[in-house]
Amino acid sequence: MPALIPTSTSEAPPQVAARKPRTGYLLLAPGMGWLAVFFAIPFVTLFITSLQVPTGASGVYAPGFDIANYGEALSQYGHLYIRSFIYAGLATLFALIIAYPLAYFIAFRGGQWKGLLLVLVIAPTFASFLLRTYAWRTILADEGPVTGFFNALGVLPEGRILSTSIAVVAGLTYNFLPFMILPLFASLDKLDPRLIEASNDLYASPVTTFRKVVWPLSLPGVVAGTLLTFIPASGDYINAQLLGSITTRMIGSAIQVNFIQFRDYPIASALSVMLMFIILIVVSIYIRRSGTEDLV
Repeated sequence: MPALIPTSTSEAPPQVAARKPRTGYLLLAPGMGWLAVFFAIPFVTLFITSLQVPTGASGVYAPGFDIANYGEALSQYGHLYIRSFIYAGLATLFALIIAYPLAYFIAFRGGQWKGLLLVLVIAPTFASFLLRTYAWRTILADEGPVTGFFNALGVLPEGRILSTSIAVVAGLTYNFLPFMILPLFASLDKLDPRLIEASNDLYASPVTTFRKVVWPLSLPGVVAGTLLTFIPASGDYINAQLLGSITTRMIGSAIQVNFIQFRDYPIASALSVMLMFIILIVVSIYIRRSGTEDLV
């Protein structure tokens, strides 16, 4: 008589296996609903608005399919995209240079003061974005100590900081600096100190240890921080308006003016849609080139 082969008891009953996919969908439902209500629907509405045609009355447009709105918007304000990405890129670079040593210090040297130091990092965000930017007008004023110091060194080509691109980039760097520090800290804080000790035991120099151990392991935090800084900085208009001049306007300024002042909703919507698509393409390429596709 052939021996009976015992069946595995690890297989889940059919009703349990069918319940697992449903549980996953239920857990996804709140987030997907949030994205649908506050992102997908507004984006579709924005795209439809970008194709509207004028009716002759000021600020009144009719549904249509005027793709020429995109060509007109690009011809009028295309140069602002370039300027915005340059400013946002510089602000992101400066924020990374400032934030990385600070995040490293908090993660490895903060000790019992880590919580307090993190509170100090995010404390400025408790104040209004507008008020913080206004404060920089005082800091960078022509008669202020900062401008006076750099004028004494003779490094300011225009003899001032306010109403120049320097002020705009400085404001962007300051306002979005916490969004760079926090992801970097989270990534560095999870780094196993024994890896650094092992590198030292193998007679690696501090530079080699940083290049071969610390930097690669902190790369997810670098990518997350740069994205959280670059994306909002690209569309910002408050820093450009309060700290800059007509020659330092960014694409966010053009969108704001067309929406509120000119009431040219199709052009403003077209500018917004193109900005979103450009950022999406840039971010996708950046993530894939950095080797962190899991962040997508």
